[in-house]
Amino acid sequence: MAHNIQPLLNKAYLKAKSAQGVYITDENGKSYLDGSSGAVTCSVGHSHPKVLEAMRQQAGRLQFVYRSQFGSEEAERLATKLFSLSPGQAYAHTFFVNSGTEAIETAMKIALQYFLERGQPKKTQFISRWKSYHGITMGALSLSGHPLRRQRFESSLQKFPGLSANLEGDPTDKHEQELRDHIRRIGAENIAAFVAEPIVGAAGTALTPAPDYYPRMKAVCRDHDILFIADEVMTGLGRTGKWFGLDHWKESADIVAVGKSLGAGYAPIAATLMTDAVLEPIRKGTGLIMSGHTYSGHPLSCATALRVLEVVEEEHLLQNVNDQGDYLKANLQALQRRFPVIRHVRGKGLLLGVEFDPAQKGFQAKLIDRCFDNGLLVYPSVGGPEGKDENGILVTPPFNINRGQCDELLEKLVDSMANES
Repeated sequence: MAHNIQPLLNKAYLKAKSAQGVYITDENGKSYLDGSSGAVTCSVGHSHPKVLEAMRQQAGRLQFVYRSQFGSEEAERLATKLFSLSPGQAYAHTFFVNSGTEAIETAMKIALQYFLERGQPKKTQFISRWKSYHGITMGALSLSGHPLRRQRFESSLQKFPGLSANLEGDPTDKHEQELRDHIRRIGAENIAAFVAEPIVGAAGTALTPAPDYYPRMKAVCRDHDILFIADEVMTGLGRTGKWFGLDHWKESADIVAVGKSLGAGYAPIAATLMTDAVLEPIRKGTGLIMSGHTYSGHPLSCATALRVLEVVEEEHLLQNVNDQGDYLKANLQALQRRFPVIRHVRGKGLLLGVEFDPAQKGFQAKLIDRCFDNGLLVYPSVGGPEGKDENGILVTPPFNINRGQCDELLEKLVDSMANES
């Protein structure tokens, strides 16, 4: 009897035994190309020697201090690094947590505290999109429109998502008007923030808004004294070929959640970043952010994450993300012409989505299983008009994948498609 609970209770999972570069090896010695970076996480691949050495050194120096008793140089250096990478050095302050979901929860709390400190306690509502996924805790799930992940808990969730215009098909005028109408119905005096993923990952198969989308949506928020929270847990820190997903729109947010590529799978860490304008009323008021966790600002995790970001810079991996991402996207678009079941190929950098014909029920699950059998890992996502169709995959390999490994990924995917189409 297995004592460790995994997602599917009646499935016998193989055990991973080792991992190196873009490959994971199971208990039987079979190798798998990690075409999904786990859960879009392993940005610098597995067992990177520079990261492992940094972890070894840090483990012998300082592993843990509790956040209300001590700070650490490790946390301060990482926060400074994130500040330096942010657009126009806008994200001046960082609150460390342990997962992307926690970063979103913290972003929500900071938005509420910001308006409380300003004497606007009624601003407690949030606006998000129905095609969205922001995390699995009750607060983050309340922001999410992902029907398959909401359905078991719907009766206990807030109904925050309200925007349903088609990110791919509707003009920005319609999106802007929908946001204005939603604000009018709720009342700007009741709304704390608009929350959005720059590119919609698991809930939209890499749905990518138009070039003028974020500047115009942010302008509406500014007009109504509403904060803009960017969920960059999946898109942030290089995944799309820029340090932040919003960089593609030459925009920034008031509060930002990052995760996944921050710790790159080597350590559990995420962060909520904010502008000085957001923190200042709290600093001058109660002087306390009421959030945090036992492991927040964990020195070992912070030192590891800093080394991850340095590796991305030292090895010029943002350029590789763009080069290999363009190559993979072009080849996936070629597959679309070969396999009619593929309806959309989209995304930026190494955050690429392949969406299938929703009428082909069960195709996604069969394809993912076939990929696994062929030694390729891909990540499931949803699509369709209402985001309810289990008909997509994300192709999101590590930033340091090379051209030969991209070809191997494509070959394995073609073989899997040929057996399922």
